[in-house]
Parts: sequence; structure tokens; C-alpha cells
Amino acid sequence: MTPEEIIRRPIILTEKATLLRERDNQVIFEVARTATKIQIRNAVQHLFKVGVTSVNTMLVRGKERRMGRGHAKTQNWKKAIVTLKEGDSIDFFSDATGT
Repeated sequence: MTPEEIIRRPIILTEKATLLRERDNQVIFEVARTATKIQIRNAVQHLFKVGVTSVNTMLVRGKERRMGRGHAKTQNWKKAIVTLKEGDSIDFFSDATGT
């Protein structure tokens, strides 16, 4: 799998993600369910050019949702909490155009 297939999206707009980013220099990503910790580490280092000290993963169970009169379950997904090396950071809110 390529790094773009392993890292699905960053999770940045939650209170816990913001607290971890500011306090512990950790970033949370949604990743492919089949990805291992080593693959996630290599993908983050390749895509964002930062050093990674540790990777913690967890499977998040899908929730029951109402759809009209019926019920449906959202898919299970995998979350990775990546600890960055001291001094490294990933800025998701920077302006890509540089203006």
C-alpha cells in the first residue's frame, strides 16, 4: 500500500485531538484497517517529513444510526495516535499558496 492509501485523513477538530497536539506533540489520523504500526510510521514520515517516536492504534466500532424507520450501522474504522519527535510538528492549517 502507498502512504496515501494508508493515511486516510487527519482528525483535528475534536477536543481530544487539539489537547494531544498542544500538550504531547501527538497527531491523530484515520488509517486503513489493514495498516500496521510500522506502515503508519513510514507513511507519516514520508508524507509530512517529520520524525515519529511511537504509534498507538485502535479499532473504533461503528455506531447504530437511524435511517427513516430502519436502522443501519456505520463501518468500523482504525485510528492511529502518532507521537512526533521533539521539535517536529505538522501544521494542517497553513496556507498552501504561501500568501
